[in-house]
Amino acid sequence: MRVIALGGAGMMGRFGVKDLASRENVEDLLIADYDIAAADALAKELGSKCRAQKIDANDHAGMVEAIRGFDVAMGTIGPFYKYEKKVASACIEAGVDYVSICDDYDAAAEFMELDADAKRAGVTAITGVGWTPGITNVFARLGADQFDEVEEIATAWACDPADTAGKAVTLHYIHAVTGMIPSYIDGRMQNIKAGSGLEQLTFPPTVGPVGVFHAGHPEPVTIPRYIDCRTVTLKGGLTDKMLVVLTNMIVAAGLTNTVRKKDVIGGIFNYLLPYLENIGKPPETCSACRTDITGKKDGKWMHLAYGAAAHMDMLTCLPSSVAVQMVGEGLIEEKGAMAPEACLPPQEFLKRLEEGGIRLYEGDDMTTPLML
Repeated sequence: MRVIALGGAGMMGRFGVKDLASRENVEDLLIADYDIAAADALAKELGSKCRAQKIDANDHAGMVEAIRGFDVAMGTIGPFYKYEKKVASACIEAGVDYVSICDDYDAAAEFMELDADAKRAGVTAITGVGWTPGITNVFARLGADQFDEVEEIATAWACDPADTAGKAVTLHYIHAVTGMIPSYIDGRMQNIKAGSGLEQLTFPPTVGPVGVFHAGHPEPVTIPRYIDCRTVTLKGGLTDKMLVVLTNMIVAAGLTNTVRKKDVIGGIFNYLLPYLENIGKPPETCSACRTDITGKKDGKWMHLAYGAAAHMDMLTCLPSSVAVQMVGEGLIEEKGAMAPEACLPPQEFLKRLEEGGIRLYEGDDMTTPLML
């Protein structure tokens, strides 16, 4: 298959690119990035099947021209609240299937507006195929399919700041904890305050217990579209409590309430993080997610919990690489603009993640390996 990796030279995208380059069924891989020097260096590192090209996500015509003719496009251009709809629109116009790691709630909602266009074009477009959203959503589908009736789906993530790099990641976190954010509660979408609902959840090893709170993410936006349930929530938290307090103070001061302010604060954070993250840095950096599903089976209440853990670049971009391959192999036949819980077969998807190195767990204490 021929794949174009949009933003493939970025801190997140490059892991997906390397995984795709290692696959025999990927014959041609174009690393398309605004930073052509980084894209060219990565292409040379990965060998003859890879090449590089400069693209600009703000140049629609240029994007369509670059994308046309490929089998599948992998999208990692962030922050997604700026670029997801633009990139997806270009793929749909080019008639090329699209898989992205979009993790911004407003971008996911805008992406869903492209469903009719994607269906008319015969395009499979899947947003949010990362760790959260992505793995969390597929866990939701895995659990929901075992119930007769689903009551609640609670998704959550725990991020080690030392496990991340890149401006887009920082901007995403700032965006997620700013202002009022959507959550699906008691059968309807509601706006709640980001940072509320603090609780302690247990994540898989080596992350363990982490304080999490409501954050802006796509899971409550997309999951109720495909799984009939009463409540869908997303909570997130950092393993570094000092950075949580610092970020909360900055948000409370109104320093992140515009796109321009987020850009400025994001730049400052990226400058300081290499110094801050070395204070009390653990011997192994690791991030994780979990999904809890509550419902009824044969009239009895049940609760299932699933979790995943790995380094963030693997957690984020191995799922997108796997989904790109599954689309290219013809395993995903649905057309339209969708989320992963709508179309990715859980068993096959999770099996491939496990084979790629992501650790999967089940059970409330998150220590039992998931049996697929």
